[in-house]
Amino acid sequence: MDGEPPTGDPTVQPVPDSVVARVDAADTTLSNPKTAVVALGSNVGNRLETLQGAIDALEDTPGVRVRAVSPVYETEPWGVPAGSQPSYFNAVLLVRTTLPPEALLERGHAIEEAYHRVRAERWGPRTIDVDIVAYQGVRSQDPVLTLPHPRAHERAFVLVPWLDVEPAADLPPHGPVAELLAAVDDSGVRRRTDVELRLPE
Repeated sequence: MDGEPPTGDPTVQPVPDSVVARVDAADTTLSNPKTAVVALGSNVGNRLETLQGAIDALEDTPGVRVRAVSPVYETEPWGVPAGSQPSYFNAVLLVRTTLPPEALLERGHAIEEAYHRVRAERWGPRTIDVDIVAYQGVRSQDPVLTLPHPRAHERAFVLVPWLDVEPAADLPPHGPVAELLAAVDDSGVRRRTDVELRLPE
């Protein structure tokens, strides 16, 4: 629908055994799932198809349910010269999960690997980027997974779609997402009304 030829769905890797073990343990607390905010971005290949594939892969993960999917936004790449890379499709998801943050991160990395994400350079082009923006108030300075995401408060391509799916969202310690968005330049974040992502059934 976005004028990009389909590339075919790559085979999504199975959940690693280490993650499965944690999912099994977390399933004992299904009555107390947590809410996580996940940001997706793609600027290589069929961007829409890749984002939808990542959403479906998250939904297929034991202990994860995708509850809300934002509209698609097209944005210019962050941190690189204008015109040096294709534009991104970005979206934000709200998920309910019994996975601990580290296991959710592992699943995100497995999805990136399934879509042949390359990490050759900082701010480089990517088939898919799966970022955990926030995890139900958890604060962590772990360099492997810093929570909330340390730069989300200044990125309009995260704040705009996040506000769509959670109008009252808050990003401690920075404040309400609506106020954060008012303080950044969102002129390069363009909603694509001609395409949409599907919430898994």
